[in-house]
Amino acid sequence: MPDDDVMTIRQMSEAFGVTPRALRFYESGDLLAPVRHGQKRLYSKADRARLKLILRGKRFGFSLEQIREILELYNPAERNITQTETALATARERLVDMRQQYAELGQAIAELNQQIGEGEASLRKLKAEAASKPEDR
Repeated sequence: MPDDDVMTIRQMSEAFGVTPRALRFYESGDLLAPVRHGQKRLYSKADRARLKLILRGKRFGFSLEQIREILELYNPAERNITQTETALATARERLVDMRQQYAELGQAIAELNQQIGEGEASLRKLKAEAASKPEDR
């Protein structure tokens, strides 16, 4: 990542592995606010920090609205206590959802394994029966 104070949209895309379209989408959703210099978008260190939080939130399955709410609570004057409390509450809620999805996925995997086993046994039986019967000619 360049050490400069600002980055272009191309530099941001390359540094964070996102498309320029994604960056423009985050901008349109008021999640990022790059400085406009003509047609150029210039992203500050603060924009880079926000993008890191956005991408982390997405990876954890937070909605863009949840991410926006957390980002809007940034307030260094109060040492970001409210922002941190909100982020923790959102994370706890998401963890409950993820654990439920994990349990459901585990059950679905077990059921699918059982179905595959039954299907393979049935196929072996059908092949054995076909091999033991003389062909009709």
